[in-house]
Amino acid sequence: MLLADVRMAVPGDAAAISRLLAAAIREDYDSLLGEMRVGRLLSDHCSLPRIRAEIGIPGGAPAWLGWLVATDADGTVVGAVSGGVPVTSEGELYALCTTPGRRRQGVGSALLAAAGERMRTHGAVSQRITLPAESTPALSFFARHGFTALTPVRLGRAL
Repeated sequence: MLLADVRMAVPGDAAAISRLLAAAIREDYDSLLGEMRVGRLLSDHCSLPRIRAEIGIPGGAPAWLGWLVATDADGTVVGAVSGGVPVTSEGELYALCTTPGRRRQGVGSALLAAAGERMRTHGAVSQRITLPAESTPALSFFARHGFTALTPVRLGRAL
């Protein structure tokens, strides 16, 4: 399956984003953080009403630039990213996930590039992300894309 598109999320994508984000959190953090902390992450980040509301916020406000989704040629959502520019010149990734079975196929890289471009158009010269754990499986992905450790759970790179 080839990646067909990275686009702004629409209201009909909310359930797919919620499921995908929950699957990615469980896959990556169940063994690292334990059931209680993973449950808190799921509650905080995967709530369908929250994601629906976030998609409904008009894009373009620098602190919140919205959700982007990556889709296969058949329209299936296989990845999602959200972000904004909450501090002058600093982009922030709030979430980045891909379907666990589609990792290492360019989905995350395409989403990261699209989010970075949106942030640059809103004045960001750097990009940051805070990870749920120090030994997250995503560290090698972010390192390949030029991120370095700012703290044990906070990474950053120039755009």
